[in-house]
Amino acid sequence: MPLPFGLTVNMAKYVLTQRLKGNKRYPLVLMLEPTELCNLTCTGCGKIRQAEEIHGKRLSAEECFQAIDECGAPVVSIAGGEPLTHPEFDVIVKGMLARNKLTLLCTNGILINRALSKLTPDPRFSFVFHLDGPREHHDRMVERQGVYDIVMKGIKKAKEMGFRVTTNTTLYKGVDPVGVGELLKQLMDMGVDNCIVSPAFTYEEVGSALDSDIFMRRREATETFRRVVEAAGPRIRYYDTPMFFDFLMGKRQMHCTPWGNPTRDPLGWKGPCYLLTDAHYERFQDMMENTEWEEFGYGDNPRCASCMMHSGYEASGVAGLSPIDVVRVIRWMFAS
Repeated sequence: MPLPFGLTVNMAKYVLTQRLKGNKRYPLVLMLEPTELCNLTCTGCGKIRQAEEIHGKRLSAEECFQAIDECGAPVVSIAGGEPLTHPEFDVIVKGMLARNKLTLLCTNGILINRALSKLTPDPRFSFVFHLDGPREHHDRMVERQGVYDIVMKGIKKAKEMGFRVTTNTTLYKGVDPVGVGELLKQLMDMGVDNCIVSPAFTYEEVGSALDSDIFMRRREATETFRRVVEAAGPRIRYYDTPMFFDFLMGKRQMHCTPWGNPTRDPLGWKGPCYLLTDAHYERFQDMMENTEWEEFGYGDNPRCASCMMHSGYEASGVAGLSPIDVVRVIRWMFAS
């Protein structure tokens, strides 16, 4: 099952309430970045190439709680940067759980023992380990040898301690789809609860810094994803909803909904989305009201031309649920 049943019901109630209120735009997942500092320099990451101004700041635990209370999203994804470098990461996680939020902590795995010593398993909490592919490919993308093995040991230990574990695999040009498929099968054998797979975003900062092409265009990304799914076989528990899965397979067209995953970082509410930074706002409502949402998305903005990220499109499937989609989601909820 992608999520515990009770949490899935809570999410459904939230979406239904927003629809009954007539709200066209509402947050589903708060992308919370308490710090942009990281202990890796991943090749495809645009976050580490932001202005030094943001790297010298961090959100306090109280500011993180104000952010989730202000936007009201039912889910919070604690990212960065590497959130385990934040001195209050455990306070932030526990505070989100006290607010009954589905809480995801994204990590590259290097500091996982620090987290395992301060947190306890909870059905509303998951570690999300960054794992871009088989050993050689992953270590090359994170620019450090041995990290793959650290991640795999961390996953094993977290599962032994009773934590829910999800992995997040970002697909870059040159990745071996069969190798990724075999990795996903191995993760299932290790007891991993869910796997996220998504094409990389073409960060402008990355391209200018590296002067190389590591990102795939849409057609190439779709074909790569299809080959990954084929190689992995039928027993993978994907975290992606059926609608987003169809989108990645090229079976469904969607328009980006950047408002579904608003981002709060140390400089404020970041607009327009998790991936693009055109402005920062002090208040969530200011960001929602002052962003020209129609100017972003595939076909509307050249910077969005290759984007197929879950931070932009997972909410699209939820926002546009059809009766058939509802049936598929119910089946997905009870998938083993």
